[in-house]
Amino acid sequence: MKTIIAFGVLTALILGCGSRGGYEKAENAQDAGREFIRASLDGDYARAKFYMLQDTTNAMLIEQQKRNYQQLKSNEKEERRKSSIRPITIVNVNDSVAVYKYFNTYNPADTTTMVIVRSKDEWLVDLKSILD
Repeated sequence: MKTIIAFGVLTALILGCGSRGGYEKAENAQDAGREFIRASLDGDYARAKFYMLQDTTNAMLIEQQKRNYQQLKSNEKEERRKSSIRPITIVNVNDSVAVYKYFNTYNPADTTTMVIVRSKDEWLVDLKSILD
């Protein structure tokens, strides 16, 4: 019995490590952008970080977003979770860079453009690109 339990735990650990937190890699720029935006709107910053290019500036920006989200009232958080993502354009600049322009129904007046890059065969959002 102990062998079966140990095998089950080991299998779970191996499967969990292979998908880095249980999230699936984005297959393309559109998937990366959508997953990042949805996670941000939902307040799931661990998931948002998974779909984000890892560098110092992006880490600071996502932490600021997280602090801003935590200061929202519960009804505002709920409105964000219920909102829809509306892509406007997704343009492939080349085989490793895409530009994703969108708005969400939580704040439809705010159109955002961000760059999504392929790094080590993964599509990731470069959050600092929204500052341009």
